[in-house]
Amino acid sequence: AEDACGGTMRGSSGIISSPNFPNEYHNNADCTWTIVAEPGDTISLIFTDFQMEEKYDYLEVEGSEPPTIWLSGMNIPPPVISNKNWLRLHFVTDSNHRYRGFSAHYQVKKAIDFKSRGFKLFPGKDNSNKFSILNEGGIKQASNLCPDPGEPENGKRIGSDFSLGATVQFSCDEDYVLQGSKSITCQRIAEVFAAWSDHRPVCKVKTCGSNLQGPGGTFTSPNFPFQYDSNAQCVWVITAINTNKVIQINFEEFDLEIGYDTLTIGDGGEVGDPKTVLQVLTGSFVPDLIVSMSNQMWLHLQTDESVGSIGFKVNYKEIEKESCGDPGTPLYGIREGDGFSNRDVLRFECQFGFELIGEKSIICQENNQWSANIPICIFPCLSNFTAPMGTVLSPDYPEGYGNNLNCIWTIISDPGSRIHLSFNDFDLESQFDFLAVKDGDSPDSPIIGTFTGAEVPSHLTSNGHILRLEFQADHSMSGRGFNITYNTFGHNECPDPGVPINARRFGDNFQLGSSISVICEEGFIKTQGTETITCMLMDGKVMWSGPIPKCGAPCGGHFSSPSGVILSPGWPGYYKDSLNCEWVIEAEPGHSIKITFERFQTELNYDVLEVHDGPNLLSPLLGSYNGTQVPQFLFSSSNFIYLLFTTDNSRSNNGFKIHYESVTVNTYSCLDPGIPVHGRRYGHDFSIGSTVSFSCDPGYRLSHEEPLLCEKNHWWSHPLPTCDALCGGDVRGPSGTILSPGYPDLYPNSLNCTWTVDVTHGKG
Repeated sequence: AEDACGGTMRGSSGIISSPNFPNEYHNNADCTWTIVAEPGDTISLIFTDFQMEEKYDYLEVEGSEPPTIWLSGMNIPPPVISNKNWLRLHFVTDSNHRYRGFSAHYQVKKAIDFKSRGFKLFPGKDNSNKFSILNEGGIKQASNLCPDPGEPENGKRIGSDFSLGATVQFSCDEDYVLQGSKSITCQRIAEVFAAWSDHRPVCKVKTCGSNLQGPGGTFTSPNFPFQYDSNAQCVWVITAINTNKVIQINFEEFDLEIGYDTLTIGDGGEVGDPKTVLQVLTGSFVPDLIVSMSNQMWLHLQTDESVGSIGFKVNYKEIEKESCGDPGTPLYGIREGDGFSNRDVLRFECQFGFELIGEKSIICQENNQWSANIPICIFPCLSNFTAPMGTVLSPDYPEGYGNNLNCIWTIISDPGSRIHLSFNDFDLESQFDFLAVKDGDSPDSPIIGTFTGAEVPSHLTSNGHILRLEFQADHSMSGRGFNITYNTFGHNECPDPGVPINARRFGDNFQLGSSISVICEEGFIKTQGTETITCMLMDGKVMWSGPIPKCGAPCGGHFSSPSGVILSPGWPGYYKDSLNCEWVIEAEPGHSIKITFERFQTELNYDVLEVHDGPNLLSPLLGSYNGTQVPQFLFSSSNFIYLLFTTDNSRSNNGFKIHYESVTVNTYSCLDPGIPVHGRRYGHDFSIGSTVSFSCDPGYRLSHEEPLLCEKNHWWSHPLPTCDALCGGDVRGPSGTILSPGYPDLYPNSLNCTWTVDVTHGKG
């Protein structure tokens, strides 16, 4: 689609570019692209490049709200999200002046992705807000007047002249952030029509962010590394202490829901001004470095109402003016040059055996941005390996191998020896991308195994001295790829089994008759093989007595040791769908059990961990947890705790890591009762007869006001209260906070909440 002038696009994602991009487009172009998704789905369009002759060459986008958007000029437009299952792009150029044009990435969001909050809702269709230049019959008509652009809610417009050439400006109330153009101009489009240069901006309430100062530091998206909040509007402004320096940022981690959640980065302190935008980021691809032109930089995070991702971690620091910063050196690469000032050039090459992907040289441009990211050094897609041991990586591992691949690697060892493969990591698009391993050097050699999906294959051993690996990837989607190590061995020894993930290995001799042992790390159990395997002769072949041991986190179990770890199945990776896991922790009689949450992240509202105060599901419920909201710790009132983890049939997450320990009940006191989430505790005396009380953060209400009393049986008089955002109520006092039910998690459906605010008589 990149060079075609129009067409119909189907599929989950893709790129649309003006003809001849990134070179100049043609004159007198008239191209129409239509992106079509399934009914109920929506489409996001993210522009990565945009340069057109102002007013005379334009891109018209239909299928969003407002129904028609006209784009022209040199600024990268904000993302466009459809309110139908299609978007139509109409690109028109006149007979003179040519520029780079545009490139945009589109992503289809399936209707099922909205399940956490039902279907996506869009603003109502108010004709005064439309920027279309269509009349009621849908026919474009000549005009010398632009339509009234209206005023943004929680903001104001300055200017009431809507004639050709007139400009109106917009601003937002305090604690709101402008999203869109600060000013728009009524201009002539295609020499006949009058339309605003951009659509009216909106004012969104600022929900998070801060003002930061140099010389350096780090900040993250809300809740990082857990899922950031829905409907967030976060603004950070970084200011260099030295006014003669500029700001450089780089991302340690970055993952936003592609197409729907964006981080806009701009130069200076005027947040939201499109003329200062340096980058609009979404998904997981980011530049190595971003550098401001002035001593200030702003970042604006916008998220939608559906499921998000982990967000980002940013490092920032002051650097010298007219500099692009140190971009680093590629892994497996070599860099020539050490100047990072404007017009300086860096050159790169790869170590022996690796192939360079990307630009061999990059230049520091006048806008303080490098002309490209540093290249990467990857294993070539076609290669022979003759060393006795080595590594085979999928292209660009672990960033994702891309599309339309047909790679062949041949491993050749000495005649009379054999080859052993150990799969360290494996993640391919299931059923569409495949790795085939063949016992020989020709396409017709016998197949030892064919693999797809995310299940890490078992170890493989050749029968001869040559192995052929064939990797095929189709035209869409990709996984992380694979990391395979190989070693060669003689006929009187067994292959090196490697060190299993989540385990420790004892023994380094693989000769006939020798043994090795494998012990799983805490929280993991053997999912394959036995603790000890021996190299022996079976059926005329030298091989291990059993499969190479593997360790994994179990789905349930009965634990009676004094302390330990409980992990969600699949840890440290994502847990699987449709789980129903039960754990019982048993301590000695007279002891209690304390559980502490080290990590917790499940799909909000759908994947739930229940903790019961006793040996089974009928025992009293201590708590039910999902999303990222969990207490610091929990105690049982007996010597049993029961945990039940259930997941639905879609979307998974990192899961949890929980520590447990058996604790002795003190003769003269109760155990620490903990502190409610979103609350505070008053009193530190836990001795028999003492009390502790609690309060909640503004907007939350205690589930019960009565203090906890440490009774003679060493247990508190009732469970730890919770701080809840409730549906309605009476609010008194000179000031306060009102939260939607369940905040900061999603509110339930079918609510009708009324709050009554009562202040001192005579005041408003």
